[in-house]
Amino acid sequence: MKTTTLSVRTGHEERVVDLTPDAAGFVADGGDGLLSIFVPHATAGLAILELGSGSDADLLASLAHLLPADDRWRHAHGSRGHGRSHVLPALIPPSLTVPVLGGRLTLGTWQSIALVDLNVDNPDRTVRLTFLPG
Repeated sequence: MKTTTLSVRTGHEERVVDLTPDAAGFVADGGDGLLSIFVPHATAGLAILELGSGSDADLLASLAHLLPADDRWRHAHGSRGHGRSHVLPALIPPSLTVPVLGGRLTLGTWQSIALVDLNVDNPDRTVRLTFLPG
């Protein structure tokens, strides 16, 4: 098993960050196996979706509709609406697994691995990549 961590700066705004190049580089010499990606934060998640074509903005808009940044949340410390960030991992989980064949991620043509972060109070994230050879 091989593992590493990435430090990702999301800043103080809602963000979708493409992790695909880092993930692809990590498994490049690994042969066949499984890549596990995990974000050890209670307010961030991971998704596989098309990026760069407006889908990331659509995702953030959809999450704003589902999880408004207002005062309805019981978990109420931090910035206004912070409690919604703690609900996010129930919708966009903090981990995912991608098969790897011949040192290449087996993502579909338009698929990317994305970190989704609505928490404007925590500008720095850690992402753990773990490769389990087959």
